Amino acid sequence: MDHDPIRLRSSQRRSARSGLVRRTPGGSVVRRSASRAPWPITLSLVALVLVTSTFLGYAYAYTGWTWSNPLPQGNPLVAIAIADASTSVAVGDLGTIVRTTDPGRRWTQVSSGTTQDLRGVSFANPNAGTAVGRVGTILSSTDAGATWTPQLSGTAQDLNGVSFTDANTGTAVGATGTILRTVNGGATWVAQSSGTTQTLASVSFTDALMGTAVGAGGTILRTINGGLTWLSQLSPTTADLYSVSFTNAITGTAVGAGGTILRTLNGGVTWIAQSSATPTSLYGVTFTDALNGIVVGADGLILRTTDGGTTWRPQARFNWLPLAAVAFRDANTGTIVGVEGLILGTTDGGATWTEQSAGTDWLLLDVSSTDANHGIAVGAGGTIMRTIDGGRSWGRTSSGTSETLYGASFADASTGIVVGANGTIVRTTDAGATWAVQTSGTIESLYDVSFPNSSVGTAVGSAGTILRTIDAGVTWTRQDSGTTSDLRAVSFSDANTGTAAGRFTTILRTIDGGATWTPQSSTSGAQINGIHFTDGNSGTAVGDNGVILRTNDGGANWTQQVSGTSEHLLGVFFTDSNSGTAVGRYGTILHTADGGATWTPEFSDTRSNLFGVFFSDADTGTVVGGEGTILRTR
Repeated sequence: MDHDPIRLRSSQRRSARSGLVRRTPGGSVVRRSASRAPWPITLSLVALVLVTSTFLGYAYAYTGWTWSNPLPQGNPLVAIAIADASTSVAVGDLGTIVRTTDPGRRWTQVSSGTTQDLRGVSFANPNAGTAVGRVGTILSSTDAGATWTPQLSGTAQDLNGVSFTDANTGTAVGATGTILRTVNGGATWVAQSSGTTQTLASVSFTDALMGTAVGAGGTILRTINGGLTWLSQLSPTTADLYSVSFTNAITGTAVGAGGTILRTLNGGVTWIAQSSATPTSLYGVTFTDALNGIVVGADGLILRTTDGGTTWRPQARFNWLPLAAVAFRDANTGTIVGVEGLILGTTDGGATWTEQSAGTDWLLLDVSSTDANHGIAVGAGGTIMRTIDGGRSWGRTSSGTSETLYGASFADASTGIVVGANGTIVRTTDAGATWAVQTSGTIESLYDVSFPNSSVGTAVGSAGTILRTIDAGVTWTRQDSGTTSDLRAVSFSDANTGTAAGRFTTILRTIDGGATWTPQSSTSGAQINGIHFTDGNSGTAVGDNGVILRTNDGGANWTQQVSGTSEHLLGVFFTDSNSGTAVGRYGTILHTADGGATWTPEFSDTRSNLFGVFFSDADTGTVVGGEGTILRTR
């Protein structure tokens, strides 16, 4: 199976994201979206467990990768809680916790101490907070979310929602009808009998005694004695319910799959279906009083009511990303969170929303730097992102094209070349500030480019295409590769010596600047997606199914190394013959310090596919990938 990066239209900026893609035999591009909707889309979480099993099996050795784009981070956020008039906390995948202390103007990521997905968060007062998540994870904070401490839950069931009414009294709900209760601030949690095996998604208590939980199959449970007994309520739906919110002891709203909105005015004794006028799944709900409420859901949907839900009006979509949760600190000021770390804020009661997170979310496919401070990342829709401050900020610069850009290389501190779909080549002579389209002489897609010096460069692409320049990318000449296989990667150690690789384990070698290309042999059988040589002899290639190949004799012999992963590896970079990094699907990052004799997984803090890696020196590296992911280590 072939995994090309997908070509995206600029109009798809928010609705289309990175993912596994393949080119069909007829040449059309097929894409499986990697945009992740909030977890309740499948209450069983089976798909999520399958995706993350590789992650959770690793004992990660290194935590030096931090988010550079988007900011404050790019993992899905699925729950949010208000601590006080200034402080809010949101939680999400891979133990993500982000926090603001200035009503959303600036969000920062804080350490949770876990890589388990967090699914719910609640604050009983400005200091006391609790977050819950997968496999019974419970975290507690006593300093308004600045630091977090694990608590013993006594269960391995996934926990999806939590509600505290004071610093001591709280309830968490989760898979297979799990309900846990604490009356001592989480020092101990006691299991309660729910009377159901349905997954419970959300819980809301209005005081220490009265609470409601909702979940799969339209499940609604109610307690009036702090959970000593939970009674099933008559539900007018069999749709999965994802969120419930009560404004007082009798007035509550629940939302769920297929645009479901339910309302009670008698504490849950009876529930009435309201019309949302949409089939879109709804994931989060909150009311500031009995009349004014906001519901959020898939496809960037925001619904607003000012009459207690008699009518729900769609708000202007900010984008088409799934929105997971919403919370208000007062009648006017609220926050929405969603996938890709999206954070939206309102100061007018939800009439309008502005983004509080920052950065691009375009698919990024390659990265190149001239030094520790200056570099570019390139990708879909003609995207070129540029940093001049060591990755602390990235700004989009005009590339002059809307074609997908696959590969980038700098010839020197000023001159850089980027290649892409349909023979696209763009060139800069001012370190990436401006770009001009060049004539390539081909309509084949170009996937990679390598400049060993300031003048000589080689680009490779589909149908065995190889182009050569000797004037720093001003003009390009086609070379005979001797193959029609797509070439995905190229690396030159000097002007004459280079290797190209790609589909069907194709590996080609030249020692005369590309005048002739000689096939080399590998027995791996895997497609090669990335290759890097540090000198004429020492090179590493990475490919599908975790394949890593190593040569120490210029490719005369390629030896397969043990990567420790079965994920497709998509990029590789070595700072010297021993020290290298490989990246790939679902946030995979591997590192070697011994030329690949051993590879150690590193924690990337993302599940996005990672396509490109570049180190400007032994300590300063950048990784790019799906959903605009840029990770930085220094």
